[in-house]
Amino acid sequence: MTTLAVTGAGTVFSGDLDAPVLDGVDTVVATDGTITAVGRRTDLEAEVAAADQVLDADGATVAPGLIDSHCHVVLGDYTPRQKTVDFLASYVHGGITSVVSPGEIHAPGRPHDAIGVKALAIAARSCFRDFHPGGMTVHAGAVVLEPSLKEKDFADLQEAGVNLAKFGFGLYEDPADGVDQVRWAREHGIRVMCHSGGASIPGSKPITPDHLLALAPDICGHVNGGPTSLDAAGVDRIMDETSMALQLVQAGNLRSAVRILERAAGTGALARVVIGSDTPTGTGVMPLGVIKTVAELASWTDVDPAVVWALATGNNARTWDLPAGLIQEGRAADLVVMDAPWGSQADDALGALRIGDIPGISAVVTRGEVRALRSRNTPAAARSTTARPAIAHLASTGH
Repeated sequence: MTTLAVTGAGTVFSGDLDAPVLDGVDTVVATDGTITAVGRRTDLEAEVAAADQVLDADGATVAPGLIDSHCHVVLGDYTPRQKTVDFLASYVHGGITSVVSPGEIHAPGRPHDAIGVKALAIAARSCFRDFHPGGMTVHAGAVVLEPSLKEKDFADLQEAGVNLAKFGFGLYEDPADGVDQVRWAREHGIRVMCHSGGASIPGSKPITPDHLLALAPDICGHVNGGPTSLDAAGVDRIMDETSMALQLVQAGNLRSAVRILERAAGTGALARVVIGSDTPTGTGVMPLGVIKTVAELASWTDVDPAVVWALATGNNARTWDLPAGLIQEGRAADLVVMDAPWGSQADDALGALRIGDIPGISAVVTRGEVRALRSRNTPAAARSTTARPAIAHLASTGH
């Protein structure tokens, strides 16, 4: 049994919209990768004293690790589209502790026949189940819906544990022809994310609000554009006439994202908003893609930064039924320690996000294990996290 204690937090983001900042909390304890205690150090002194590893945040902010709900993985830590190796491990240094695949569409020679489509999803899911680049958890194996898939194929996928699907890249003459595949997937417990807006890559097609209303997926992927956005009236129809999750991404249209978030806040729909990057498709490899989106939305709207952080953590966890994303007992111990970056006008991470500065990350924890004590991608944090006992291989490299 291995225990980690993170102490000395000045602020703790919960990842929960209903209480985005945990009052009076400065310590988080995790045992064997699961959060076991959240509270004041004065009340948890015995747990801290018995911990195998203690991180002192020195007054900085502790938050649940970011979940990238739209990251195009294939197999291994390699993106064929950008020909980049170790990009997922680099994302960990951007505070992203888990990602959700919207389909392994970048696989060279991606199949369209039913057997190949199923095999690719099952293989991706199985490979990433035991492969954690940089300590990250990758929720992979999203079946790309094709007209070749029949109802029995979805039963096969469900039996194999596949629970993700993506619509928008199949060989459909008209996107409306995919209604049966979307319905069958959902009937077999598979969450369906649908492309929206203009075409994103060669081989894909624009998907309109009429298509989305007919298809009725669980998640409207990149509702702010991936990268080309729907018009405002079409977005409003999706918001008002459906219950779909509304995904905002870095690789979309920022103007549209700001408008959608403000409208969601004004209509009580924040629980439907989730955040992802849609990389490395729309904007290439971006280790800071999600935290940059959080900073942009927190600074260009009146939504509290801790609430925006929850859209990229707890909301994603709830929408995809993931184990991380919240700082509460029983959740996966995926944590980020961050602070205002050196030179910022802000005093802490909350203030930095409010003015649009990307916070400096001074520690990343996944599954209860310290993966970084200084991000190699963010600006340096004003306050450093220290480890006891020292973690030589992290301290010596500065990573």
